[in-house]
Amino acid sequence: MSTIGNNYLEVKKRVEQAAIKCGKNPEDVTLIAVSKTKGVDEIKQAVEAGAHILGENKVQEIQAKYDALPGVEWHLIGHLQTNKVKYIVDKVKMIHSLDSLKLAQEISKRCTAAGVTMDVLIEVNIGAEESKSGVKPEEAEALCLEASKLPGIHVKGLMTVAPIVENPQDARVYFRKMNKLFVDIKAKNYDNIDMVYLSMGMTHDFEVAIEEGANMVRVGTAIFGARNYTL
Repeated sequence: MSTIGNNYLEVKKRVEQAAIKCGKNPEDVTLIAVSKTKGVDEIKQAVEAGAHILGENKVQEIQAKYDALPGVEWHLIGHLQTNKVKYIVDKVKMIHSLDSLKLAQEISKRCTAAGVTMDVLIEVNIGAEESKSGVKPEEAEALCLEASKLPGIHVKGLMTVAPIVENPQDARVYFRKMNKLFVDIKAKNYDNIDMVYLSMGMTHDFEVAIEEGANMVRVGTAIFGARNYTL
C-alpha cells in the first residue's frame, strides 16, 4: 500500500471514529478526497485504497483529470465562475459552491441544455471573511429558494469553509452556527430543497465538524500531503 493509500485509510478511520463518538452511523458521513494540484498517478493511489469521491477547486483540473480517472465521482468544491459552468455540467455530481442567483441561473441553463440535473450546495460565508466566497448566513435561505425554482438544479444542502484557526476547537462555534442554519431550513420542507448534506470540515478540523453536524468532509492535505501551487 502506498503512503497516499495508507493516508486515505487513516483519514477514513478517523472520520468513522468521529462519527461513532457523536452517535452517528459512520456510513452516513461522506469523505471527499480533495485532489487539487495533485497528479493522476497520486490520485490513483487514493482511489486504489477506496477513495471514490474526489473534490477539485478548479474546473480546468477536473477537465484535465476526468478521462484518466473513470468511475470516480467528481465534486466541484471551489469558487465557480459562470463562464466555466458549461465545461463541467456533464462531469461533476455536485457543485458545493453555489453563491449567487446569477451562478444558479447559468447552472440551470447549461444543465437544461445538457439534459441533466445538478445537485448543488449553497456556500455560506459563516465567518464573514472578505477573502472568502459564499452568501451571508441570513441570505442562505433566500438563495436556496431562488435556486430551487430553476430547472436542472436540485438543492441538496449547505457548504462552508470555516475560518482558519490554530486550535480546531475554535472552529466549533462556526460549525454549530452552520448546523443550526441547516436544521432551520430543513425543517421548513421546501419543494425541491432536500437538506441532505452539510459539507464542512477539512484536514485540520474535520473531526470537530463531524461532531457539530457535518456529514460531508473535504480532506486533501492529510491524504495527499502538502499541495504544490507552482504547477
